[in-house]
Amino acid sequence: MSDDEIFLELRPNLFGLAYRMLGTAADAEDVLQETYLRWRQQARADIRSPQSFLATVVVRLCLDILGSARARRERYVGPWLPEPLLVDDADPAQAAELADSLSLAFLVLLEELSPAERAAFLLHDVFGYGYRELAGMLAREPPACRQLVTRARRHLQERRRRFDADQKRAAQLTELFTAACANGDLDALAGMLADDVVVWADGGGQVKSALRPIIGPAKAARFLAAIAATIPPEAEVRPAPLNGQAGLVIVHEGVAVNAIVLDIIDGQITAVRIVANPDKLRAVNKALSGR
Repeated sequence: MSDDEIFLELRPNLFGLAYRMLGTAADAEDVLQETYLRWRQQARADIRSPQSFLATVVVRLCLDILGSARARRERYVGPWLPEPLLVDDADPAQAAELADSLSLAFLVLLEELSPAERAAFLLHDVFGYGYRELAGMLAREPPACRQLVTRARRHLQERRRRFDADQKRAAQLTELFTAACANGDLDALAGMLADDVVVWADGGGQVKSALRPIIGPAKAARFLAAIAATIPPEAEVRPAPLNGQAGLVIVHEGVAVNAIVLDIIDGQITAVRIVANPDKLRAVNKALSGR
């Protein structure tokens, strides 16, 4: 295989790693461009495993970026959410697996880890690299890598929640949720929401949105109905698989203006994550346009 063919074959896996590390598709694409340049500049004779070499480059570039990214997020206006991705959910098993390691909730949890813990956990638990491989990738001894994974795993297990895998039920609940929001039916809407439901809205200072999380079914229902009332009548509300979860995309004049992800546990909506920052809707718009 040629260099380009090898890179293209491994690209989806590399993008998945970079996206989980950084939380944005745009930054992940930048990392892959730089990785490709370094791949072309490296003599093939010096590379024992193209997959390990490329993953190492991706992780190290991501680690370089994370320091400045964290500083930017501390100055971010309102709640910060990862950039959503449209992911095909034709295979229910694949969708459940994606929701487990690609959901917005999981990506937010990864933000609480140190960059090294995040890299070690993703490489080992999500992408299946051994501790000896991690040692080379992260320039640490295998026992230190094992410790990083253990700390990350312990932290995530304390906070991680498993979402319903029944995609049909999730689609039905999403449809009912959409109708209740559109009709301003607060009772019906509140009845779908868990007692500890939280709504996050990410406008990034570019779009008017709540600057703090909305907590509780009554407040959340009123907020969601108020948001729905601002949607132009000609806008289209499309059910969409976002990061392996039930979601909605609001399309106005051919452009996605909102992406909404629903966390569903035991048949109830436990969280609603609304991404309205246009910079974070580029990947969704690209997918909608088929580019």
